[in-house]
Amino acid sequence: MPNRIEIYDTTLRDGAQGPGVKFSPDDQLKVVSELDALGVQYIEGGQPASNPKAVDLFRRAKTLRLKHAKMVAFGSTRHPRTAVEDDDNMRALLEAETEYVTIFAKSSPLHAHEVLGVSLETNLKLIRESMAFLKKHDRRVIVDAEHFFDGYDIDPAYALKVLTCAWEHGAELLALCDTNGGHVPHQIEAITRLVCDHFPKTKIGIHTHNDSGCAAANSLVAVHAGARHVQGTINGYGERTGNANLCSVIPSLQLKMGYKVLSAAQLARLTQVSHLVAELANMTPRDHEPYVGRDAFTHKAGMHADAVIKVKTSYEHIDPTLVGNTTHVTVSEMAGRSSLLRKAAEFGIALDKDTPETKQILGKIKKLESEGYEFEGADASLELIMRKATGRYRAFFTTLSYHADVNQYRFDQPGVSEATVKIQMANGDIMHTVAEGHGPVDALNNAMRKALDPAYPELKEVHLEDYKVRIIDGKLATSAFTRVLIESSDKGGVKWNTVGVSENIITASYIALLDSIEYKLLKSRGHK
Repeated sequence: MPNRIEIYDTTLRDGAQGPGVKFSPDDQLKVVSELDALGVQYIEGGQPASNPKAVDLFRRAKTLRLKHAKMVAFGSTRHPRTAVEDDDNMRALLEAETEYVTIFAKSSPLHAHEVLGVSLETNLKLIRESMAFLKKHDRRVIVDAEHFFDGYDIDPAYALKVLTCAWEHGAELLALCDTNGGHVPHQIEAITRLVCDHFPKTKIGIHTHNDSGCAAANSLVAVHAGARHVQGTINGYGERTGNANLCSVIPSLQLKMGYKVLSAAQLARLTQVSHLVAELANMTPRDHEPYVGRDAFTHKAGMHADAVIKVKTSYEHIDPTLVGNTTHVTVSEMAGRSSLLRKAAEFGIALDKDTPETKQILGKIKKLESEGYEFEGADASLELIMRKATGRYRAFFTTLSYHADVNQYRFDQPGVSEATVKIQMANGDIMHTVAEGHGPVDALNNAMRKALDPAYPELKEVHLEDYKVRIIDGKLATSAFTRVLIESSDKGGVKWNTVGVSENIITASYIALLDSIEYKLLKSRGHK
């Protein structure tokens, strides 16, 4: 099928080499399951000869009933000073017991001579013997031609000779690697087209890195030039600046270039997969990521928001639901009434364009944003403002006072944080509680819960997922205003975000905590 593109995911090997990326063994299995459900054809599980976690993953992955993907073990050609039968890497590849194996072969004279320390002919011998050994043991072999484009720049004939050697000895696919990530699209396209013409009956793949910011673009032009196999990682994770981002490459191939990559249902899982893998990798999802980022279809400026409400394609290049994302209109100091009305409708609040309350809400939001508030990432706080202004709000309690202390007796030992709150309940009862915590914000949260949980047991379900602090004007040093964003969730998996601003970080945190609790109570107990 000339219009079909294979996807080879290397998130668990190349992606895991990225700074800050960390998968537990259980996380790895979850990633495998998600990638299989997404519909990728190959999942590279790691290098078993050098990574014990990869050995464990291949063993555990056998228990999974994969519907679409094949697990792939990754390794090098045999060591120059070891016979292929005695090579630890070759044995580890066999012991992984995967149908497919990927080996990387030096295709640059520089790397053969200076890195591997062998002659060009010896390098070809390593490829021949490694291929023969793996084929003898019934493995289907993919060859990654490492540093291929750099090698082609140095010696085109030798780079092609490496590919010919691998193909003649049984490689099912030849992947051209821009390992240093230094090539730009017109170079990748020209060389890939030449290779595809040179090997008309061979499946050619592309493996790019993002060191020049072109990994995704280089993958696309390689396909345009004839490649039918694309390697990359979810969210572009990888060493240095990362690999080709499959969350950009896949929808661009399918929605922009007309290639068949995933089914419509699989493509609609892309945003979910992107965010889940970020969570499992212990990485924060990138809000500005194309297609799958939270802000990929977010409209802040009033003119843009008004236009996209009228005609979606005016400021959106695709229907976001195709990749599992959504249009998001924010309300801010730059927003107009159209944005406000759209946002209110999302919250189930009916507003008219020219009513006094609409003007009041817009004025309040603009005033708060001039003080340092931002509501793009704090929908729960924004909804509370709207409900209070329109009379669709009920107070479950009132804070009378609060106080937080940090007692640090020795700097080389953990300190003790203590907080007190005085809260008046809706029935007039006054609760005065004290609690300790890991820091003043945690202590305040614990004191509030101690006062409120008996009357509102659903608050026991609420967990603080994330806590972010931003100094609004660093020039003011210690007297600068602080913005605190808090993400909360409940046992049903619902998440909401709140914001607080003050020159006092404790006060800013308390405002955001207060909104979080009030929002949960409004949703669980109703509003006016």
